[in-house]
Amino acid sequence: MKNTEAVEAFVALGQESRLNVFRLIVQKGDIGLTPTQIIEKLGIPNATLSFHLKELVNTKLLLVERQSRNLIYRPNADLVTNLSEFLLENCCSGKTCVIKRVNKKVVCK
Repeated sequence: MKNTEAVEAFVALGQESRLNVFRLIVQKGDIGLTPTQIIEKLGIPNATLSFHLKELVNTKLLLVERQSRNLIYRPNADLVTNLSEFLLENCCSGKTCVIKRVNKKVVCK
């Protein structure tokens, strides 16, 4: 992943409402969410949500699919994985890093 790609993604996530939308959609995984479901959960006005979803789709953090009358938004798992790998690429002086779920800390092995 190039620095510019990572920066675009992180800039998109640098707005609180947009980050909340992204995190909610990530929690649903492959099931995804419609804008109506997002509005119900987060209480974001429709026009504002539309703006944030557009930004997240433009940076490829979200994928969108039309199902009948509904748009379904899902996380782009490949990009999320690439961003994580990008951040951990030089972690732990080249040793393998393991994330311990108990402490939520990165441990070098």
